[in-house]
Amino acid sequence: MLKHTVIHSADRDDLDTWVRYRNGLCDSCNAVCCTMPAEVRARDLVRLGFIDEFELDSDPKQLAKRLQKQGLIEHFNFRHALFTLARRANGDCRLLDPATRRCTVYEQRPDTCRNHPQKIGPRPGYCPYHQKPAAKRQRPDDEI
Repeated sequence: MLKHTVIHSADRDDLDTWVRYRNGLCDSCNAVCCTMPAEVRARDLVRLGFIDEFELDSDPKQLAKRLQKQGLIEHFNFRHALFTLARRANGDCRLLDPATRRCTVYEQRPDTCRNHPQKIGPRPGYCPYHQKPAAKRQRPDDEI
């Protein structure tokens, strides 16, 4: 008897396709949330090492201008004091390892990432889960 494996593929832009978040779901996910714009506060930038603690008192517009020039952020919302982290051309967060699809700064990750999707996001408690593609198995005759 064959056992069918259901591969779920949520549409990041269609909240109705998102799945209820549960512990361990990230282990088999292709890091879809890491392709969404990540809005962070200045304290997160300190934790990431993008700015120093003493820069928290500096003009946020000037700080944003410098960080944009460095390619660390792509946008600054002055009204809400939110910085949007820069992404690669394919939409991935620049802090995501392209090969492993894991965060390269996991221990220093911003609060937005720490609390997504349980507490924050477009649909709190749900995530745009997309199962990782199965690893290709090498056949014996493919070995060198």
